[in-house]
Amino acid sequence: MKPLRPGPLARVAVLGAHCDDIAIGAGGSLLTLCRANPGVIIDALVLSGAGTEREAEERAALAAFCPGAELRLTVADLPDGRMPGEWARAKSLVAAHRRTGDPDLVLAPQRRDAHQDHRLLAELVGQEYRDHLVLGYEIVKYETDLPTVSVHVALEPTVVGEKIALITEHYPSQHGRSWFDDEAFRAVLRIRGVQAQARHAEGFVLEKAVLDLTGGAQS
Repeated sequence: MKPLRPGPLARVAVLGAHCDDIAIGAGGSLLTLCRANPGVIIDALVLSGAGTEREAEERAALAAFCPGAELRLTVADLPDGRMPGEWARAKSLVAAHRRTGDPDLVLAPQRRDAHQDHRLLAELVGQEYRDHLVLGYEIVKYETDLPTVSVHVALEPTVVGEKIALITEHYPSQHGRSWFDDEAFRAVLRIRGVQAQARHAEGFVLEKAVLDLTGGAQS
């Protein structure tokens, strides 16, 4: 299948409900796009974890996942697992993040994620980033909610190993989780690779896109 390219990426917005969501859902894509676009601005927002060990984990992890990029990370303090009850604050945080700039690409949770925090953030991203290319990433976990993805980003073998190693290294607080292991992360990447006719890939949900079929021709 012929790949579609979004064009130059000067600014990318990435959003997660929890520290580690971005790395698990889109870490390979971040490594790939940052290396292909030196100096890209990564505007990152994580809704929970501020002032805890998880914030420190996230800052170190995203610095590693965004090599050569200008990383701007905000970690807020919404309650893990109870974000729908903080709708107004969550809305304000996402709206403020939208005002930081006009990104060429947005990476955020996918709207049908079974986790209420992920789902809330996905809905707010859809409200605030109305004229942007938004790719919804998937997060493997206890719930049986892996989506039917419509976009795949093929990953080089070295990127796959690096993604998994960085997740393991930078999120020690999550090592006791039943779903947090190398096999689970690699399995999802391998399945998406089969679908993309590659060895490994990350999958994303794309709800809407506008195609320019002129090939850049000027009228």
